[in-house]
Amino acid sequence: MTRTPQPRRAVAAGAGATATAAVLVLVCALPAGADPNPPPSAGEPTPSAPVQIDPKSPDLKLPEGATLAPPKVLDIVSVTDQGSVSASQPEERQETSNTTVTYALQAEVVFTKDSAKLSPSATSRIQAIAGDINAKHVTSPIRVFGFTDNLGSSAHGEVLSKQRATAVYNVLAAQLASLGDPDHTFQVRGYGEDYPIADNSSESGRRENRRVEITFTPPAS
Repeated sequence: MTRTPQPRRAVAAGAGATATAAVLVLVCALPAGADPNPPPSAGEPTPSAPVQIDPKSPDLKLPEGATLAPPKVLDIVSVTDQGSVSASQPEERQETSNTTVTYALQAEVVFTKDSAKLSPSATSRIQAIAGDINAKHVTSPIRVFGFTDNLGSSAHGEVLSKQRATAVYNVLAAQLASLGDPDHTFQVRGYGEDYPIADNSSESGRRENRRVEITFTPPAS
């Protein structure tokens, strides 16, 4: 009988004495299809061309007795790129929707090559995000998810992405604690090569896929 791994709750450590009140949820590895809480970036890596529609097609007409589905408010996403080397290669991206805010940090900017060691500029970037979380008075769980490209083994990508997510979490939790806001629950996970946002067949696409995302839900206005 196969047992499904369960999330494990632990008090964060290694982020300084002031950060020990933060709660870290360690998410065990699950198949991507079984993930009950996928990242906001989950989905198709690149948009496909629009499908040609025949406006005179009889399939567009409602069959007799049919009714339209209830109206639905679409989730509108605003994207802001910061520190871009080029328009297609942002160093940091902020995506704001009706429900969540996501900061995507490019791995090459935050870490040294193929490691989880933070670069000299990484701490200030993560601390700025902590300031935004503090200013928005966030009370919901904060998700810190790491991703890699598809080069190398899948196992190596999962380990590296988790290590990178943990490194970002340590700085984030410590900074929130120093701002007097230590009582947060964090979900920290490494997805490896799952959920790419660009095409892994090119280096520019792989560069976009190597990232760490910080996602949170601001309180309702």
